[in-house]
Amino acid sequence: SPVAETFRVIQGAMSEEYVRATQGVFQFELSGDDGGTWYIDLKTKGGSAGVGKPPVTADVVMSMSSADFVKMFT
Repeated sequence: SPVAETFRVIQGAMSEEYVRATQGVFQFELSGDDGGTWYIDLKTKGGSAGVGKPPVTADVVMSMSSADFVKMFT
């Protein structure tokens, strides 16, 4: 799916430098195709991204359509 592929790309681009510079956890509540809860963790060592709730409490929670999420990151 476009959402899952976007998160694969984000995960592949993560680095300790991004984690050190950002220090934030972002949770996305997506509606529509491939909707649900997804996250980007740029606070925990190494960073991570994927489906479900983040491993630590999110600093920011955003709600949007899955189509808008994909547009935001591509």
